[in-house]
Amino acid sequence: MQSWRTWHRPLVLFAASMIVMSVVGAVGVLVDDRVLAGAPIWAKPFKFAVSFVAYALALAWMLTLLTRARRVGWWAGTVVALACAGEMAVITGQVIRGRRSHFNQATPLDSTLYQVMAVTVVILWAGTLVIALLLLRARIADRASAWAVRSGVLIALVGAAFGFLMTQPSAGQRAAGGLDTADVVGAHAVGVPDGGPSMPLTGWSTTGGDLRVPHFVGMHALQVLPLLLLALLLLAPRVTRLRDPRVRLRLVLVASGAYAAVVALVTWQALRGQPLVRPDGATLAAAGLIAAATAAGALVALRPGADAPRAGAPGKELVS
Repeated sequence: MQSWRTWHRPLVLFAASMIVMSVVGAVGVLVDDRVLAGAPIWAKPFKFAVSFVAYALALAWMLTLLTRARRVGWWAGTVVALACAGEMAVITGQVIRGRRSHFNQATPLDSTLYQVMAVTVVILWAGTLVIALLLLRARIADRASAWAVRSGVLIALVGAAFGFLMTQPSAGQRAAGGLDTADVVGAHAVGVPDGGPSMPLTGWSTTGGDLRVPHFVGMHALQVLPLLLLALLLLAPRVTRLRDPRVRLRLVLVASGAYAAVVALVTWQALRGQPLVRPDGATLAAAGLIAAATAAGALVALRPGADAPRAGAPGKELVS
């Protein structure tokens, strides 16, 4: 792995600022008793800061893997860092004002700040897309590493895109009419109003669907799949079969498919207005099929190939 000193500097600096912001948010939750939309008012800055730390550091590392168009990658990473900082500034500013940041159309200022935040999200997504395209073209020596990174960033893009679904008027808002003059347009929850009973820490609805679930699960493929590959590499000296790079590649592909299936499942669940913690029979059946297919895929992946290296012999690294 490349030294952290070669990681994308603006993203690393942004991540460092978000570590500080997560501490500020945690203190705010403890000392500020204000509640907004059914949650402690500082909960949103805290959750966004923690999420941005993981997101920014993952991209900062991935950019070291580029073998061409590195300058383009540097600028794309810098744009992502600036866009994230802009979004976080609006969220924190609105908390200080005691106002909602998302979906707020109550006053001209609130509406303008929400539109600014929407633009930063689009820029963030576009910058990540550029990085994903560059990673697809990069020549990464170990194919398992290549596909852990590529699958992670592509699934993360899909997860980030679910944020755009939340900006649409909910069924209740459309039924009420007057969207041009409504104070709030858009929602996290599906089938129930925002601000109802929710899970601790995450704030996800326990009475209806919640689009933040697929948004969160999808975006963090960016960290989960590369961390899985890292775990396989750490286990390789102790587990003979994992020394074969082809076995690691097959396991990464199985994990990527399983992760994508889980994102699809929680999206389907949310869009049906079903809480994550209260799955119905259809959801449980689909989850069981995903688990069974993943287990079968892992067993097949662990079978050594006919030309696999002998136990203890070094595996030949392939070029993607």
